[in-house]
Amino acid sequence: MLIFAASDKGGAGRSVTGANLAYHRALAGDEVCYLDFDFGSPTASAVFDVPEARLAAEGRSLHAYLKGEVVDPARIDVWAETEHQVLRHRPSCSGRLVLMPGDLSGGDFATTENDLRRCVDLLLKLHHEFDLILVDLRAGRSYALELALAATAQPEMRAVPARWLVFHRWTRQHVAAAAHLVFGRHGLVAGGVARGHDEDALRGAIRFVRSAVADPDAPLWSQLWPTQAAWMRACDDGLDRLASEHGMGRGQVLGSVPFEPVLQWREQLITDEDVLGSRIADLATWQALSDLADRLTDDRHWELA
Repeated sequence: MLIFAASDKGGAGRSVTGANLAYHRALAGDEVCYLDFDFGSPTASAVFDVPEARLAAEGRSLHAYLKGEVVDPARIDVWAETEHQVLRHRPSCSGRLVLMPGDLSGGDFATTENDLRRCVDLLLKLHHEFDLILVDLRAGRSYALELALAATAQPEMRAVPARWLVFHRWTRQHVAAAAHLVFGRHGLVAGGVARGHDEDALRGAIRFVRSAVADPDAPLWSQLWPTQAAWMRACDDGLDRLASEHGMGRGQVLGSVPFEPVLQWREQLITDEDVLGSRIADLATWQALSDLADRLTDDRHWELA
């Protein structure tokens, strides 16, 4: 299965949440491959903590592959190459966790028909090798998003299940921007239909993920003044109404990730050690990420035609 991770703008939690979802699926036993298609600013290697392996992969990145400069893009075995001490102790029942990095010195680029064919070939090859391929796209209406829409519209890709996650922060500006990215005149749906996607099937394959959602009843906010807590609840209610008006109501939301102090300071994987050992991360965050990872492949949370 292909999972494409898009976002309305940078800072929406797309890459760090996507990496955490890939990690959870691998923990559950899936064979997982993470493709860093954020051509302008690929950051997945920092989240997976594989800086040395990333440097060694320069010149063999997804950029180089798509431009026809190498036959196969570099692969990084996260379990083996990470500098994260917890991840180095791979659980016995876990699946593979492989990163295909972008180019540190790369940037967003217009893609050609040849680039499209190489992209399709790669996705088909990975589909037969892995249970789950998560593709991290650049924020906004990017060349990476255009390439993903074009690739998944090709006849040979119709038998490959593809789902789209759209990440946004829980603010008025981000809700409106995410709605425009998906439903706007030149958005994901319109762009997909223009390339041959069935509109109903594409809409059914899109779900939203709300990030950095502050719950005024959570222990983190227990010291709020009553007026502050009431204001936060009113804002939250208003955002729910706004999201529904934009076609992003609760039925279209795969899940929410709570405001997590650790992720405000450092984009990283949240491990059980962070929750139960050092206790720097909240259990609610771990549980939210675990639930999201479960729903990724659970058809009950999707309406595919």
